[in-house]
Amino acid sequence: MTQRYRYEYGQDPSQWGELFLPDLPAGGTHQGVVVVIHGGYWRSTYGAELGEPLAKDLAEHGVAAWNLEYRRAGNGGGWPATFEDILAGIDKLAGLAEPHALDLGKVVALGHSAGGHLAVWAAGRAKMDGLAPAEGGQVKNNNDGVRLAGVVSQSGVLNLAEAERLDLSNGAVANLLGGPSSEYPQRHRSADPMAALPLDVPVYAVHAEADDDVPLAMSTLYVDASRAGAVPARLVMVPGDHFDLINPESPAYATCRELAAQLLR
Repeated sequence: MTQRYRYEYGQDPSQWGELFLPDLPAGGTHQGVVVVIHGGYWRSTYGAELGEPLAKDLAEHGVAAWNLEYRRAGNGGGWPATFEDILAGIDKLAGLAEPHALDLGKVVALGHSAGGHLAVWAAGRAKMDGLAPAEGGQVKNNNDGVRLAGVVSQSGVLNLAEAERLDLSNGAVANLLGGPSSEYPQRHRSADPMAALPLDVPVYAVHAEADDDVPLAMSTLYVDASRAGAVPARLVMVPGDHFDLINPESPAYATCRELAAQLLR
């Protein structure tokens, strides 16, 4: 039977997460955690309800899952609040390890769409010191925090410069970052997962074949740019559309779940 616990990691109503845990034998330990980060083009229209079915499914398959909510643009988020929340939400796991028998030797992220962007961005936190200090705030980053050991990006928006050029979701990138790259170039670069390459952790860039919401180029450009590094990202194509990736009954999601489980092994 799945157990479910809600915790806050800040004072804002959007700073919380829910921990979904499978049953353990007496004295057992959960081997790693999957952090589920929902999408919605960083806007407040969508929330952690998108990630809840995934977190529940992971727990039903024996994997501890942390479904993370965060401040979004239009709801107290944007730059740098949304980014700070992702790091703080992941770091909250350090305080939950002992009471819930979590082995944090491997923490991986499963992020959909804009959540894929945030997941891959968070995997590069070691390269974030002094981000965009001249452009209205910088991300507060605890360098001793919980580090991701891998990411499964589900049609993630992994190239912000290209996403801005394509004007995805009617200016979603500028909306997230408070303005266009012509006005805030440092901020846009600091928020772009491309700028943190090469990473030293594995990234699976899963993309749906019939995705009409996030172009395939968002994954392929990132994967291509990663090839010069020691741990290049891998492109994985799956059947279905953008939302099949977060449908626990779909083959597309089953592939994502298996990849996340592989990263925990």
